[in-house]
Amino acid sequence: MQSMYFTEEHRLFRESLKDFLQKEVVPHIEKWEASGQIERFIWKKFGEMGYFGLAVPEADGGLGLDLFYTVILLEELQKIDSGGFAAAIWAHAYLAMTHLHKNGNAAQKESFLTPSIDGEKIGCLGVTEPFGGSDVAGMRTTATKKGDTYVINGSKTFITNGVFGDYIILAVKTDPAAGNKGISIFIVDLHSKGVTKNKLNKLGWRASDTAELAFDNVEVPMANLMGEEGKGFTYIMEAFALERLIMGINAHARAEYALDYALQYMSERETFGKSIDQYQALRHRFVDLHADMELCKHYNYGVVQKMGKGDYVVREATISKLKATKMADEVIYDCLQFLGGYGYIEDYPMARLMRDSRLGPIGGGTSEILKEILAKILIDKKEYRPPSG
Repeated sequence: MQSMYFTEEHRLFRESLKDFLQKEVVPHIEKWEASGQIERFIWKKFGEMGYFGLAVPEADGGLGLDLFYTVILLEELQKIDSGGFAAAIWAHAYLAMTHLHKNGNAAQKESFLTPSIDGEKIGCLGVTEPFGGSDVAGMRTTATKKGDTYVINGSKTFITNGVFGDYIILAVKTDPAAGNKGISIFIVDLHSKGVTKNKLNKLGWRASDTAELAFDNVEVPMANLMGEEGKGFTYIMEAFALERLIMGINAHARAEYALDYALQYMSERETFGKSIDQYQALRHRFVDLHADMELCKHYNYGVVQKMGKGDYVVREATISKLKATKMADEVIYDCLQFLGGYGYIEDYPMARLMRDSRLGPIGGGTSEILKEILAKILIDKKEYRPPSG
């Protein structure tokens, strides 16, 4: 069924990844969920296995593999029942590192990308602000030139890996009067003087650290400017399509995991002399949920294929996140119901799955924002074009 997208090499990679996650990650998940901190050793093990370099070009020290290897990584991370651990990993590999290999120069790659691939440094992306949300052009954080440095002032929020990470790809206004043409991105060492971190207390994604960050006269070397000054908005918009597609893939994968778990439970749980998977009301609801998941999954695979060919998929990726995250919430809500009282018990996976899944329609652009973006494309005929040059 998946052969048009996945090869035998993909299948072998998935099996080895599953084995790695079960041996190296799963035994520590409960501890990390309770502490809200992922221990550093696991980042280094991911680095040793090459998992952080899947999508990084070989010229930059990565493996340069096709995007379906990334799909496999994302899918399997959703099936170990810790949305927070998964988020920490993909925020590092696909939010921070994507900017490093696309927008970084040789010196920046040597200092930050190489150790990120190795799992020696942990990165994050800083776009969202307490007052701005999805309004990127309305950000207030500024960077002002001072000699051979820039001085940064402002704040960011909802930053995955912001508490325990080592660096942040930070979006700031270098020319506040120029609107979205006045935005630039910098690499900022999170251990710099003037950076303060507040760890946010979340409903779900408990294993990941999510920060509110303040920057008080933080001095950053001019060499840490990424790409061209004033081009930051373009760089950020280019990366948003990948982030949305990632969240769509995550959604279909966790829905599939919930359905597999629920079906196993239903086959073993008996009432009135028969297993509950034999009751028509539950059987037919399960089929509806499975069908919805399959539709999203194969749509997402099609978008991945287009992106892999170099197509600009802002519309398709936005649809992916909008529909798949809604589907996942509905699937998991009903799968919890299939488990009855056990669905409400934290020792079973559905309670955490439901809390973790609820971030899907919120993070990376709320569903309401995504609908407005799509309305502009479909109704107002606005064209989002790939960056030139």
